[in-house]
Amino acid sequence: MTAPHALLDLQATDLLIDRLASRERALEAGGVLAEAREGADAAERALGEIGLERDVLERDASKLEHEIDSLAQKAAAEQHRMSDGSVANARELEAMGREVENLRKRIAGREDELLALMEHREDVERRSASAASFAQELRTKVEHVAGDATTELSQVKTDLAVHRAERATLAASIDAELLELYEDLRSHKKGVGAAALVDGVCQGCHETLSSVDLDRVKRTEGVARCEHCRRILVL
Repeated sequence: MTAPHALLDLQATDLLIDRLASRERALEAGGVLAEAREGADAAERALGEIGLERDVLERDASKLEHEIDSLAQKAAAEQHRMSDGSVANARELEAMGREVENLRKRIAGREDELLALMEHREDVERRSASAASFAQELRTKVEHVAGDATTELSQVKTDLAVHRAERATLAASIDAELLELYEDLRSHKKGVGAAALVDGVCQGCHETLSSVDLDRVKRTEGVARCEHCRRILVL
């Protein structure tokens, strides 16, 4: 004879095993870890893109600096020729003066471009430092998630082994035919094959039994079933 509440104990154990098994599958699939790695990889890509932007700015700055230096040398050379007495022709001196003035304007323009570029580069450097910090933070998170997942998976496997052993003991105490019916119902009823009847309410489907059905269940000598969900009822 099966003890009245043995089936409910088995049901509770089975539900616990179901939850643990689901968590085991999730941990083994690595969904949480994959999500953390995806975030870290995205942060690394963003950091790389900022690095490329910074490289372009540095090349542009180098080109401008070289051009400014070249223009300054040319202006200095023209200025020297104008003052060293090697050129006496007034028109040529006037043309050289205009050239020096033009060179100075070009230098000023290039210096303004370089200043704007340097300000942009400072902004990129700040973004790069922030992105590098964020990427490192996410990489550290990946390491922690990986460690936590490994620890949790080990604990879940241990708990599963314990509860499966408990289930075997409980199942052995239940009549074979009742156990077979319970297993069949579990497979079709979202894992719940047996439920308690509390104050006339089936705890499996949460429907209230009519007074007629409740009286019939109480008088049943065999297996009582819920009229609504057909699960096994335990009074």
